[in-house]
Amino acid sequence: MTHEVLRRIEESAPKLAALADENERLGKLSEDTVALLRSAGVLRLLQPAKHGGYVAHPRDFAEAVMAVARHDGAAGWVCGVTGVHPWEVAQMDPRVGDEIWGGNPDTWIASPYMPGGIAEPSGDGYVLNGRWPFSSGSDHCEWDFLGALAGDGGGNPVNPPEVLHVILPRADYELVEDSWDVMGLCGTGSKDVVVQGAFIPSYRTVGQGDVMEGQAAERNGATETLYKLPFSAMFPLGITAAVVGICEGGLAAHVAQQRDRVAVTGVQIRDDPYVLYSTGEAAAEIEASRIQLIEGISRLYDLIDAGKPVGVEERSNVRRNQVRCAWRAVHALDEIFARSGGNAIRRNNPLQRYWRDAHAGLQHMIHVPGTAYHGNALAQMGLDLPPQLAVLV
Repeated sequence: MTHEVLRRIEESAPKLAALADENERLGKLSEDTVALLRSAGVLRLLQPAKHGGYVAHPRDFAEAVMAVARHDGAAGWVCGVTGVHPWEVAQMDPRVGDEIWGGNPDTWIASPYMPGGIAEPSGDGYVLNGRWPFSSGSDHCEWDFLGALAGDGGGNPVNPPEVLHVILPRADYELVEDSWDVMGLCGTGSKDVVVQGAFIPSYRTVGQGDVMEGQAAERNGATETLYKLPFSAMFPLGITAAVVGICEGGLAAHVAQQRDRVAVTGVQIRDDPYVLYSTGEAAAEIEASRIQLIEGISRLYDLIDAGKPVGVEERSNVRRNQVRCAWRAVHALDEIFARSGGNAIRRNNPLQRYWRDAHAGLQHMIHVPGTAYHGNALAQMGLDLPPQLAVLV
């Protein structure tokens, strides 16, 4: 059954598509785009029910992100990145959710999780300093999740390193306005975040390892199956879904443009077997990416829902496939973009924006294939993964 959020996205699809160019010019999502996303409820899909959320199946979340990205890649990316943050808040001290959504269930949370600062212990909490790039959707968010290295009290990280996820209200961090100047995903507004001496109470922090292993959810009473899923599968899910959705949008634009296009030779493209072959093959590859992405997270959900353990190999298989889904879909988009004719590169042609956005999406660290494939091969052999390969498994 189609989720109500997905139905609302499709109802607003023409408006979302019409706003995509404006978002790119602004370097962030427009207020009109944000209003459409809020009205659809995309970012409440993984939110706890007590705070106005849907506690939706992660499949519904992925499909919603893909649906938005088909019409506007930047909007889909923001939904995929920020949309997973309510899932993590649900696993934290209940006071955090009350603070964020107590007055408004449509409050958004940005990130990045990269440990770009040091959190020094201070009383019942930490003092944080640092700078973090790539805080997608930050102009429209009132809170920010940041990764931080626990400090030793002397300005250095503890050894061995301990990564914390900390969450701050808007008053405690600064956005660097001129820090987002890129060639793709321009409309995401993924600006740098700077924190200078902000105090973070302990209850607004969680160990990255505790989230990875599901200990945070258990400790704080998040009993729904959704919140027992591994971070290594849920964090990348929305990001990969955005890339696949962008490629679906690019395919649709290509097909629409080729229907009546005539080549310089006078041959109609509908009679060109080479373009048609590539189009059909690309459609199959992009659909395969969609199916594999949804199948992986659904398989994990079903295992956990049945009370069965999810081991390293199973988690590694899902990560491997998420990476492959993104690269397969973008490669397919490359094949049809190369056969879309000279007009595809015009700024007023949405196809070139889909192409740029898709390639920008591959630059995210969760889509680096080397570590995912290397780690998966070791996991299949029953061997232990070294820390640098196990970090997102």
